[in-house]
Amino acid sequence: MNELFKIRDISTRYGISARTLRYYEDMELINSIRNDDYAYRMYNETSIKRLEQILILRKLNISIKDIQRIFNTSGSEVVLEVLGKKVDDIDDEVSLLNELKEVVLEFIDQIEKSDFGKDSDIKLLYEKAKEIENQLVNVDYNGNPSNRNRLFEVTEKLKKAPEVRIVQLPKCKMATSGAPDSTFTTVWNFSKWWEDYDKKRHGVHYAPLDFLFGEDGGLVWWIMVEDDATNEDCGGYDIFDFEGGLYAVHTSVDEDMESQNIVNHKILEWLENTGFEIDKRHGNRTYMGHMVNPSNEIKQGL
Repeated sequence: MNELFKIRDISTRYGISARTLRYYEDMELINSIRNDDYAYRMYNETSIKRLEQILILRKLNISIKDIQRIFNTSGSEVVLEVLGKKVDDIDDEVSLLNELKEVVLEFIDQIEKSDFGKDSDIKLLYEKAKEIENQLVNVDYNGNPSNRNRLFEVTEKLKKAPEVRIVQLPKCKMATSGAPDSTFTTVWNFSKWWEDYDKKRHGVHYAPLDFLFGEDGGLVWWIMVEDDATNEDCGGYDIFDFEGGLYAVHTSVDEDMESQNIVNHKILEWLENTGFEIDKRHGNRTYMGHMVNPSNEIKQGL
């Protein structure tokens, strides 16, 4: 008889959230089973081995879409194609980094030779920058000729600021799913209540209306409700005052922890170059996610 593993055991063993497991299951990468003696989803050894493969591929920055292709195709043709493309991408980035390194070294050399007390030397430095840009037309690196705009291409690809937006969420009333849930049971029951409530609610005209976040190893779901809503209106769920405020927003195509960590890192990098600071108070100010649920047509296009 195959050994079965609980969600909490897998989360602890591999350092991934229950939400990530559910996402991989939604993407049909792994399968869970139900046990008559246990109410929640469990995973057998086959699913565990598949999960380990997924985690390795995600560490290599292989997309979920490519992982689906790999698992849905017999033989090694697709995985070799995907990994080969990844090597090409790495080679391109290495080439760009080497070109940028040469440009920076050239500037260092010129700066060391310049006297910034002289206006003429400052002017010469700017002229040298233009000269270096023009020289890139004839630079070869590993047999790949650079084009006239190579310097701009390098800085665009390697130093491009993440696409972060600042949004202002209003003060409002929110219902909460309650204590952090590591099994998904509470949050999914909460979502079922919300589907019914949403059909009859009024007075909330803001989007997005709901936010999901991780806390103490589990998930918590918050949903905006009307200002005069009561606990009875909200299925017995607690209501609290959400203080609102400014939030930095970035988009992730995939929902697993690998993608979320990349997004959070990009936001933190972006914030370093702004006048904003993170509000680190525990409670209302937290990392929150909103899941846009696309139609099947959109999913197929992704």
